Amino acid sequence: MSETKVSKAFLPYPVSTLSPRIIPTDLSSFKSRGISEVERELQQKLTEIREQYLATIDHFNWNKLVYEADINFEPIVGETYHLYEVRGRKLLSMIGPAEWNKKHLATVRLNVDRQWKLEEISDEVDQRSLFGAVEL
Repeated sequence: MSETKVSKAFLPYPVSTLSPRIIPTDLSSFKSRGISEVERELQQKLTEIREQYLATIDHFNWNKLVYEADINFEPIVGETYHLYEVRGRKLLSMIGPAEWNKKHLATVRLNVDRQWKLEEISDEVDQRSLFGAVEL
């Protein structure tokens, strides 16, 4: 039986005291770059998630406000309507703000999925006082 001898020159570790010294690679810069890149990317994702969350809360609040308003007609999908505050109550109307001298809150459109899409908010409206502030 013949045994094949492996040359000691190709071993991944020193086999003699005369072998060249093995100096471990300094990985601190690799680690710090990796950590900073991961932190930056995850911070960006968290910012995007926070923005989506706040937009969803606003969408929910406006839909709730419109559906809780007095509606004296059946809104048609795709049409634009106007939300007013009249005598302390919210009222959804077909009459535009230029045609009616009441406190206009917003202009909304009814989507196919029965959600109200906010088209325009009146300059007089403070959303924080209308819905309360969402703090994160």
